[in-house]
Amino acid sequence: MSDYNQHYDLIVIGGGPIGLSTAWQAARRGGRKVLVLERYGFMNERGGTSGAERHWRLQYTERDIFALTLEALPMWRELESLTGRKLLHEVGSLWFGDTEVKTNEGQISGTARAMDEMDVPYEWLTAAEIERRYGFTSLPGHYEGFLQRDGGAIDVRGTIGAVFQLSQQHGAVLRGNERVLEVNPDSGGVTVRTEERTYRSDKVVITNGAHANDLLGAWGSKLDVGLYELPLVTLNQRRADPGRPFWFAFQQPTDEDTNLFYGFPPNPWSASDDIRLGPVFEVDALNHADEAKGIPAARPVERVTDWATAHMPWADPRPTELSTCLAMLPKDPARQFFLGDAGALVNGGENVVVSVAGWGFKFTPLWGKICADLALDGTTAYDIGRHALTPAGPSGIVA
Repeated sequence: MSDYNQHYDLIVIGGGPIGLSTAWQAARRGGRKVLVLERYGFMNERGGTSGAERHWRLQYTERDIFALTLEALPMWRELESLTGRKLLHEVGSLWFGDTEVKTNEGQISGTARAMDEMDVPYEWLTAAEIERRYGFTSLPGHYEGFLQRDGGAIDVRGTIGAVFQLSQQHGAVLRGNERVLEVNPDSGGVTVRTEERTYRSDKVVITNGAHANDLLGAWGSKLDVGLYELPLVTLNQRRADPGRPFWFAFQQPTDEDTNLFYGFPPNPWSASDDIRLGPVFEVDALNHADEAKGIPAARPVERVTDWATAHMPWADPRPTELSTCLAMLPKDPARQFFLGDAGALVNGGENVVVSVAGWGFKFTPLWGKICADLALDGTTAYDIGRHALTPAGPSGIVA
């Protein structure tokens, strides 16, 4: 076997939504040889994109990230137009609870101020109004929040299928079940070694989520993240009232956990009337993605069903299905994501772009464009300074 099986202009490591979107955005430029390497099969349920839906929202507490969701929206519309499938479903985004509590999702009061500044409409609601309109019960009387009608749910399988289809149409090579063992950048490009082959590429984009530190660790660096296996709890409805939005309950943390819950109404693209709930508990972190079992722990599920029993009379709190989602979150909540080149981490790192961690599914087409821009042009027009990869210190990278 020769030292290098093949040379590419760009190799993308990780075949999830961001990796496939990057391949599409790079290959559509024409004349670029693009390869995607996926550790498992494409469209698998083993990473951070398991399940059927993700929250779509415009609003962020942070103005720079808020501006990026507004940039992402027309890109979603293009993706829908190119594939003939609706992917964003505007069932509404309802945030309610303690308006001052700060979470990785944001803060209600600060986000309302940001929407005012960004001229994004919303409706402010009291606890009584939320109960009357949407059927919740026994909410604490001081709870308030807002409904942003342009938010809702993203069709996960449809989205991944769309960027898979478009990356193939534009000539990207997609190889599943090929695990990358090493990424070795230098001044002239990057060598990528897998279990089967060794490749050479001008540039590499790493989008392999919870396995990113396996590769960065060889450089003496790692991302400062927490890795959590979060439950997804499916419930039947006792009555299927139309018009319920996605909701997120912002609550003060308890001694046990972060006390944050969310729920999706029935998916508009599905014939099922089932609803899906989950906690966002940043507890019991995994040491490595391979520790994930795919089966949720009993106590977080109990916490979800107890919340449903107390506040959701339209739902039968007995789970009909249980699954998990692997969440990789920066330990510094102000950061939100890791997105940028690795020039500060290793010699030749300017030839490697990293996009991992955070709740990033809503940015799928934009993150793909930014990664392609950084890899092929060395720069991007979008403000991603908050998320840059920098050396050890409070920035969120540890050596």
